[in-house]
Order: sequence, then C-alpha cells, then structure tokens
Amino acid sequence: MSSNTLQTRRGFIAAGAVGIGLWLAGPARLALAAGKQESKEEEVGPVEDLMREHGVLRRVLLIYEEGLRRLDEGKDLPPRVLADSARIIRRFVEDYHEKLEENELFPRFKKAGKLIDLAQVLYDQHRAGRGLTDAVLQAATPAGLADAGTRRNLGEALRRFIRMYRPHAAREDTVLFPAFRTIVSAKEYDELGERFEDKEKELFGKDGFGKIVNEVADLEKALGIYDLTQFTPKP
Repeated sequence: MSSNTLQTRRGFIAAGAVGIGLWLAGPARLALAAGKQESKEEEVGPVEDLMREHGVLRRVLLIYEEGLRRLDEGKDLPPRVLADSARIIRRFVEDYHEKLEENELFPRFKKAGKLIDLAQVLYDQHRAGRGLTDAVLQAATPAGLADAGTRRNLGEALRRFIRMYRPHAAREDTVLFPAFRTIVSAKEYDELGERFEDKEKELFGKDGFGKIVNEVADLEKALGIYDLTQFTPKP
C-alpha cells in the first residue's frame, strides 16, 4: 500500500471518529442548551418581579372592596378573611415588596437625580399604608365587627387604603418602574433580579410568590369572589 493511500485512510478514519464524537455529543449539547434556555426563561427581572407583586396587592384590594361592601350593607363578614388579608399586606407587601423599593429603587433614583419627588411621595404613602394596616388588624376581630363604632372605623380604614393604593401602584407601574431601566446598567439590573429572587426565597421559601397567590385565592373563595366569570358584564 502506498504512503499516500495509507495517509488518506488514516485521515478518513480520524474524520469519522470526530464525526461520531460530534454526533454523540450532539444530544448532550442540545440538552445543555435547552437547560440553559429553560433556566433563562425562568429568570424574572426586578421590575417584572415588582409588577407581578402589585397583582397580589390588587387582588387583596378586591377582597377589601368586598369587605367594605358588606360592612356598608350590614351583611355578614368573616373577620378572619379581612385579618388574614391584612397580614398578607403586612408581610408580603409592606415588609417585603415595599422594603425592596425603599432599599433598592428609591436611593438609586435619588442618586441619579430623577423622580425624586415621586419617590418621596411613594415613601410617605408606604408609611401611611402601615398605619391603615394596623387599623384593619386591630378592628378585624369578632368583637370589633360586633361593635358599630369599630365597624365604621374599619370601613374607613379600608376605604382610605383602597383609595391610596390604586393610584400608588398605577404610578409605580407606569412611571417609576419603566424609568428604573434607564438609571442602572444591564449588569446591575440582572444582579438586582437575582437579589430579589433570593430575598423572596429567604422570606417565603421556594415558589414563595405562588404560595402567596394561593393564600389570596383561598380568601377570595371564602368571600365568593374567586370565580372570574362573575365580573364579566352580562349582555
């Protein structure tokens, strides 16, 4: 056999080995790529995280509205439902969500010299909201709902909370949060998203957001307002 033929056969064998190796590695590479893609799709940015938490707030506002309606009409209202709703506001919205805004967002806007007045108003409303949550927790008891004066005070606290937090959340969603992307780098933005997720897991466990949503759903069911179709206007 000539040396040229031998070299050609060796080259063919080597090429075949490389091809087989690539073929075998292909599924592994695809699986790895799919894993990376799946992991990337599961990541939630800080603004998206805050906005979906506003969804929890808005659903509790619906519970408060139903409670207020029953108070105004003198209908039965389980005090536990209002008390548990206020506890979700306290631990998830005030002690977690709003703390993230106060510690991570507001200072960065101040440093950037942007939306400083808005951030201050939002901060002041956080303080006011805590006082209203205290009032709801104090009044939402069997004894409290049995007393006419306490029922009036509870109704007023619910009314003021709803009135403040609807525009509060809307202004953050449409002004503050969109502007946040303009004052931080892409790297810092991604790092904050990871930090928010870590804090959520630390406070509420794995899938903490899902657990809170389920708690809210249980309270909606207790008041008979969980079925979304009931809010559809009839022709």
